[in-house]
Amino acid sequence: MFGPSSVTWRIDREAVIFLGAGRAMLLQLAHPWVAAAIAEHSKTFADPIGRFHRTFDIVFAMVFGSLDRAMLSSRQLHRRHSMIVGEMPETVGPFAAGSRYCANDIPSLRWVHATLAETALMAHDLVLPPLSVEERERYWTESRTFGALFGLTGDDLPADWSGFAAYTAAMAKSDTLTVSPAAREIAAQIFGGARPWLRPPRWYRALTASLLPEPLRVGFGFELDERDKRGADNALRWIRRVYPKLPDRLRYVGPYQEAQARLRGEPQPDWMIRCLNRAWIGRPQMDVRGK
Repeated sequence: MFGPSSVTWRIDREAVIFLGAGRAMLLQLAHPWVAAAIAEHSKTFADPIGRFHRTFDIVFAMVFGSLDRAMLSSRQLHRRHSMIVGEMPETVGPFAAGSRYCANDIPSLRWVHATLAETALMAHDLVLPPLSVEERERYWTESRTFGALFGLTGDDLPADWSGFAAYTAAMAKSDTLTVSPAAREIAAQIFGGARPWLRPPRWYRALTASLLPEPLRVGFGFELDERDKRGADNALRWIRRVYPKLPDRLRYVGPYQEAQARLRGEPQPDWMIRCLNRAWIGRPQMDVRGK
């Protein structure tokens, strides 16, 4: 869908985009419909690693997979979303108790898409040289294509980067984003760690909190003391110093490396790519799966 000359590949190939994963998830949870759907239909609590793998598998298949693989993931996502329907268990923000939600609802899809596009770029720019104005416009143009794989048409998305920035700023100030009890519980389970061995490090939790709009940070109950701020700042300084010097084989995500190997005509990814794929998507090869 994009290819090696795209800005999307340049951003999404970087393993450092994981710095924004917590932010994107919390922004999605801040939409009451999304939080209700995850609470009632997702296995996040029972299988958090599986949830991580499924999310990145879908995104990376759309970005780095062959055209057939990207379209297959798009259809699978739409079918999965079509089964996620229900009623709000309580009134949250502008959403009344008993009102219906649907995962394929356009405003909800638009917000989830926005969190992915905005946060990937934010994480990239935290560590690597920021994109120019022209590159940001290209990135947003490509993100509109990415949005089409979610089921969003051109009319559903802002036409340019300034329109997208205005949309995300307006959403951050609106009562549409309201942290529900379900959202707080999910966030507490993930960041507090019902399983201590899965608990994110303190500096990561602090960095995630610092990247949220203030009302949402408060809504989720994140507190940032001086120790937290120092920890996040120190971690970022270390990452900025070390990460750009890493060899490409360690720095770039497995699905990107598999895509490059595919373009070179190599039928199978090598052992290192397979290992990286297992870490990111839970299986050794992105482009092999029954239809």
